[in-house]
Amino acid sequence: MGPDGSDGLTVGRAAALVGVSVKTLHHWDAIGLVCPSERTWAGYRVYSSDDVARIHRVLVYRELGFPLAEIGRILDDPRVDAHDHLRRQRKLLVERISRLRTMVDAVDRMLGVSSTGIRLTPEEQVEIFGDDWHPDWVDEAEERWGDSAQWAQYAERAAEMTPDDWKRIAAETEALNADLAAAKRDGVMPGSAGANALAERHRASISRYFDCTHAMHACIARMFAADPRFAAHYDAIEPGLADWLRDTIRANTEAHGVDPDSATWQ
Repeated sequence: MGPDGSDGLTVGRAAALVGVSVKTLHHWDAIGLVCPSERTWAGYRVYSSDDVARIHRVLVYRELGFPLAEIGRILDDPRVDAHDHLRRQRKLLVERISRLRTMVDAVDRMLGVSSTGIRLTPEEQVEIFGDDWHPDWVDEAEERWGDSAQWAQYAERAAEMTPDDWKRIAAETEALNADLAAAKRDGVMPGSAGANALAERHRASISRYFDCTHAMHACIARMFAADPRFAAHYDAIEPGLADWLRDTIRANTEAHGVDPDSATWQ
């Protein structure tokens, strides 16, 4: 019971209870949607418990997208009782939840494409890139470089690639690795014209995904030595290939006026 002896709620208290503004309740009162049905001894209009229940029903229908005029017609239909309203609202809410879940699934799929950039399933990735490919490498790379401009460039370009594009890239990468291995076996020296040409092919292969400068290429070469997985990958193609490729990239960056030891990611 309120301090004025009424069991009803003032517009301010009713608004606070249901989580709408006083202005909203005044508007609903003005259009006859929800009108306070009781008065205090001083003549102030207050909302009864039935009025508050009607406000809640209005809120549900509004959340479901019904216009206020239609909500009024539904609630004032003499053929529908309160339980019918609740059953109808529950049915509509369940249907909306189902639609929202479908939308969330669609957004999740879109996020998967936009974040990784690769429009391939993990199974397709392994099929195209080989049995030693780990799809979670993409997630790891995003965690390390996801905030960089180069990752954004990669995601934009990769998202446009089809499975056939990826197959072509995989074939070109395999051919490049074979040529790198052959040069290593043939004793091609880092810094020679042939080695520099291969280094430029390697840089171009990276530039498919983002614009790889010679300084960036030098940073990547340092990573070959720091991350044993890079060494294992290249050394599985040809023993010692990881160190040879690192030295070849370093020599090529020097030939282009970049100090490989002090190069930064720019």
